[in-house]
Amino acid sequence: MFSVQQKREIADKVQTILRATNHPELPTGEIKFTLYVAGAEGWSFASIQNNGAVPNPSVNPWNEIQDRKGGK
Repeated sequence: MFSVQQKREIADKVQTILRATNHPELPTGEIKFTLYVAGAEGWSFASIQNNGAVPNPSVNPWNEIQDRKGGK
């Protein structure tokens, strides 16, 4: 559903939002999370994890083409 670059950008923003809460139970350093995004169709979805959890992400060519910024 999203390109690797888009997933990384989303993960960075989620980290920033979570860190901004200053919640005392959050760990120092990178916060581990999984974000599930349901698409418009039943087969369309994304599972986004913190960037440290996926050091070498697999590339789905279809998702890369859909990212207009990354596909050009």
